[in-house]
Amino acid sequence: MIVGRWWLVGRDVCPFADQQPTANDQPGTIVMTRFILLFTCIVAAPLWAEDWPQFRGVRGDGTWQAPRLPEQWPQAGLKVLWKQPVGGGYAGISTRGDDFVFTMDRQTEPTERERVLCYHGATGELAWMHEYPVKYDKLDYGNGPRAAPTVYGSTLITVGALGDVRCLDLKTGGMLWEKNYQCDFGGRLPTWGYAGSAFIHRERLLLAPGGGEASLVALDPKDGKEIWRTLSDEAGYATPIVIPVKGREQIVHWTPSHIRGVDFLSGKPLWESPYEITYGVSIAKPIFQDGLVFIAGYWHGSKAIRPGDDVVPAKVAWEENRFLRGLMSQPLYRDGYVYLLDKQYGLTCFELATGKKLWDDKNTMTPRDRNPHASLAWIGDGDRAIMLNAEGELILARLNPTGYQESARTKIIGFTWAHPAFSGRRVIARSDTEIVCVELPVVE
Repeated sequence: MIVGRWWLVGRDVCPFADQQPTANDQPGTIVMTRFILLFTCIVAAPLWAEDWPQFRGVRGDGTWQAPRLPEQWPQAGLKVLWKQPVGGGYAGISTRGDDFVFTMDRQTEPTERERVLCYHGATGELAWMHEYPVKYDKLDYGNGPRAAPTVYGSTLITVGALGDVRCLDLKTGGMLWEKNYQCDFGGRLPTWGYAGSAFIHRERLLLAPGGGEASLVALDPKDGKEIWRTLSDEAGYATPIVIPVKGREQIVHWTPSHIRGVDFLSGKPLWESPYEITYGVSIAKPIFQDGLVFIAGYWHGSKAIRPGDDVVPAKVAWEENRFLRGLMSQPLYRDGYVYLLDKQYGLTCFELATGKKLWDDKNTMTPRDRNPHASLAWIGDGDRAIMLNAEGELILARLNPTGYQESARTKIIGFTWAHPAFSGRRVIARSDTEIVCVELPVVE
């Protein structure tokens, strides 16, 4: 499990959250003390905010407990705290509180190599760098790594475009262990390189090398030792998720040929739903809500599946291929509705239970393109969202069944497909040439 941090202008917000009672503490005193401290946190909520320790945030689903943001950006735009040059890549950003910012890039001179980069959160100065040689050859869209780094305790786990896995010391960048998808697991490199991020749940690291008998593997994140491997599907580009089904945890693994359910503990395949994907573009991370697994495909549309188990097969609840065709942008779910970037109509709202479309934004939020993209995240528990579109514009809007209501937009970076980090009072984004950190205004 990934544990995020709450921050108040750069300070750990709730250090008492992990505090254990001592022998001298009285039960009533403990309860009252924690109630007072929790009440203090709630009253001061405008200044509290989570960090962004992995792809799609603390919970991995694009939800972010943010500070209280205004309806409008300042007329002069957002304050740039720092920026640094970077090499090519689509790798997203991860953070550890306001201490460190992580991403990856690729350099070609004097030799070709991938780099894991760690910046000091406050200043943008490079804290450390870890690099290793690569040879992309004719890798399509081969400008650099694709996957966001994953913060795990005192370590950082990364996946390169050719399947190089590194577990590094968070503070020094020293390598603790390494694996390679192709050499160690017989993985077969997909057309656009490996893009799924390392995903950790309950002390297990899930990776998707693809091919052989290791379409999906589970490792011990502390030392990299293999726990199990399973299936032979080719590698796609999606990060797996873990879902509860009848009191049992399952992994949803979306590959270019199937949507699969796998037992979390043993790696045993439980159910499958065939879904052959043109060019193997199984990209967006699945969603599991209201008993349905939702998959957004670019060429063949979306599916909602009721997961099965080793007794009851999975069942397709509905499928749609006219209005719900997603690619790289991760859909958002809230209160029975999903918000998806369709390749033709733009941001689209539909009912998860039925697939019924309610509205689209006519490509307002991000420009229509062959490969449209935007990174979406919820702000708190309401209907406000923060978005970074492909043009590098940071947008505030309300998303609900009545429509798309934009309130603010400002440019913070150039063209980008990389997922940003929303962390504390900051947004950190990157392009093929630079990484930038901007400060969010807060309503106190």
